[in-house]
Amino acid sequence: MGRSLRDPKPEATVLLLGRRFGRMNETALGPTTTPANDGGALGIAVVTIAADRTLATDEAGEAIVSALEASGHDVATREHVSPEHDGVQSIVVRVIERDDVDIVITAGSASVEPDDVAIEAVEPLLDKELTAFGELYTALAYEEVGTRAVAVRTLAGVADGKPIFCLPGTAAGARLGAEELILPEARHLVTLAYGPEEDGTDDASDSS
Repeated sequence: MGRSLRDPKPEATVLLLGRRFGRMNETALGPTTTPANDGGALGIAVVTIAADRTLATDEAGEAIVSALEASGHDVATREHVSPEHDGVQSIVVRVIERDDVDIVITAGSASVEPDDVAIEAVEPLLDKELTAFGELYTALAYEEVGTRAVAVRTLAGVADGKPIFCLPGTAAGARLGAEELILPEARHLVTLAYGPEEDGTDDASDSS
């Protein structure tokens, strides 16, 4: 019997992704290490978007927090907001503006139900979108849940110099995004999004 498309061989999946996205060498992507790779813990804000659970009962948020702490990063803040467009935008803007936050991750309200507003609320805030994130997440989700992955929406980008990610509200979906995609690239993305540091020189010092 042939293998079902819902149960792909791992090596076949890797080959498919390699063909889809191509092998990008160091020249194309830049060095695989950046100054931030040698830095300390990142501060990450975790925002739960849900009407049917609190922070105490939020399994998706807990999955993200566990993954962050296992990687040596700090949870700068945990927030909860109902799935209401303006409320979601407001709280995301507030955590982005915090000095102790390097990355923002939201969990929930990211499917296709009428009250799922995370993507619509966060997308207008982005200065740049990380389009490959959604494609990679969908490929990984397909390995886990098959064609049900078509109902899963994610978003990633940079807002005000900080990476922001919108993940599903299930523990498995949130863990997948955090462990497989966000954390491996977190320091590199923070360095890129922040931009080069100023050298601190003062042009006025040249005048006499």
